[in-house]
Amino acid sequence: MPIKDWPADERPREKLLQRGAGALTDAELLAIFLRTGVVGKTAVDLARELLDEYQGLANLLAADQRRFCTSSGLGPAKYAQLQAVLEINRRYLREALQRGNVLACPSDTRNFLKAKLRGYPYEVFSCLFLDNRHRVIEYEELFRGTIDGASVHPREVVRRAMHHNAAALILAHNHPSGVAEPSQADARITRRLKEALALVDVRLLDHFIVGDGEPTSFAERGLL
Repeated sequence: MPIKDWPADERPREKLLQRGAGALTDAELLAIFLRTGVVGKTAVDLARELLDEYQGLANLLAADQRRFCTSSGLGPAKYAQLQAVLEINRRYLREALQRGNVLACPSDTRNFLKAKLRGYPYEVFSCLFLDNRHRVIEYEELFRGTIDGASVHPREVVRRAMHHNAAALILAHNHPSGVAEPSQADARITRRLKEALALVDVRLLDHFIVGDGEPTSFAERGLL
């Protein structure tokens, strides 16, 4: 049955307008993006098949153009639209952490780091540089590695902190595996960085690990 013949409160677009985007399933949200299905399948049916094919929304959003365009109902135009939507989201989150803003809301920091680091097929190690009132000075991605890890050099982190005249830092890196649990290597490099930064009177406020779910906070785990 075409979606237009469904009860009004079951149609994804109408459901969103009546109850808000949070009330929709991943398939329903994706169906609104797709707009149309294919022969014999509604947009919701197609969305469900795509989520099964990619094993979830995160893998679909992270797919490269070649992989994305091989799927039924998708193509270069949809890929361009999706990339535009993702970039709008990144820029929206970046405005919340633009230079001079105070980091008063931990959820803004988490959302920003998720948007920046999730989806990389290799590890990326980044820093948020802050002044003594915890206002954002700059965000930088400092080191990139393979899927097995990134080589992090404390001297370079300290050098960039001094360059920005930062009083405090928040570290972050992603786990391409999707598992946001700190490893022993993560704990060791965090201790080394905290000690190196303390020598120049720069405080380490937190270290986030970004995976498939919510980023893991070293500070909240009592690991700093």
